[in-house]
Amino acid sequence: MRTGVIGTGRIGSTLARILVAAGHQVVLANARGPRSLGPLLAELGPEASAAHPVEAAGQADLLVLMLPFAGVRGLLPPHVVQDKVLVDATNAFAGAGAPADLGGRGSSELVAEWYPGARVVKSLNTMHFETLAVAGTAPGTAASERLAHFTAGDDAKAKEIVAGIITDLGFAAVDTGPLHSGGILQQPGGPLFNRPLTEAQALAWI
Repeated sequence: MRTGVIGTGRIGSTLARILVAAGHQVVLANARGPRSLGPLLAELGPEASAAHPVEAAGQADLLVLMLPFAGVRGLLPPHVVQDKVLVDATNAFAGAGAPADLGGRGSSELVAEWYPGARVVKSLNTMHFETLAVAGTAPGTAASERLAHFTAGDDAKAKEIVAGIITDLGFAAVDTGPLHSGGILQQPGGPLFNRPLTEAQALAWI
């Protein structure tokens, strides 16, 4: 499976590194274009490639959005992600680190509206990039001690696919439920956001 990562800041680049380390192919994209990704591609090796966002979405089997939430709407033609698993790893902030007021809705619900037909899963958004870089690759970590990544969504099979990738990366996959209620648990202001939790600790919050 080829994973597309749109957004190559610290968190997107970190995700690309641990995906490649786990044996996954990645195609990367950002707002500056493929040429800007030369150094990262050289680091990642032959399992990584770069493209413009629309091209990356077309080439990927699964797509992860790791850019600022404000840049998601209109980024891609909806048909490009039709029937694809679309992982919303964005976070909606109002500024100065405060959560955006979305009128009681989850940010991923809006993503699902903007991209009808995509199989949207909220995931990979709660962990700081430095934790992401080391926690999933620590050798010998017992399953019970692995840190959790969460999946929220209304498509059970899509969540299973994302959970499989989370497990490949060395984390515990925890299902937080539907896109609305589970997504709100995960987004800024929710009890699971930016809190490194083991699976058992995470389940206590759900």
